[in-house]
Amino acid sequence: MADQEKVGLHSLKPPAGSRRARKRIGRGVGTGHGKTSGRGHKGAGARSGNKRKTAYEGGQNPVHMRMRKLRGANKKMSMPFEPFRTRTQPVNLSDLDARFKANDEVSPESLREKGLAKRRDPVKVLARGEISKKLTVKAHGFSAQAKEKIEAAGGTCEVISGAPTPKEAAE
Repeated sequence: MADQEKVGLHSLKPPAGSRRARKRIGRGVGTGHGKTSGRGHKGAGARSGNKRKTAYEGGQNPVHMRMRKLRGANKKMSMPFEPFRTRTQPVNLSDLDARFKANDEVSPESLREKGLAKRRDPVKVLARGEISKKLTVKAHGFSAQAKEKIEAAGGTCEVISGAPTPKEAAE
């Protein structure tokens, strides 16, 4: 027992190969990181204080300046960047036909229960598929064909104004 070392904080080590020594730059050519210290030759990246701007394209005209300038945050075509994009959840008529019974009331809450509208974004009903049941559908938007098909099946379409509040979405 005398030749066995006791395990304690003094004898703990990480497993072999799990820790790696940091790259020591500028310590001679033999290290592989000597001379220019991994910065290449000349240019902005070789200088001290260089911080490359995000989306910098090396002097080429950047993408946000190459894009057309159509204004208006509510237009999808204005600028193809996320803050300007309107978001809706599409729900198809074939899904409504499969998951709801005749004379049911379809609302964003009931769609969420059935697993059709999972996000908090406004719901838009689209015309893919057919509907054979009379349904009362309440949504934030309808495509023209979807509205026609629902009304042809004897149902009604009710437009809800505005996006759902976080409280409504949580319920």
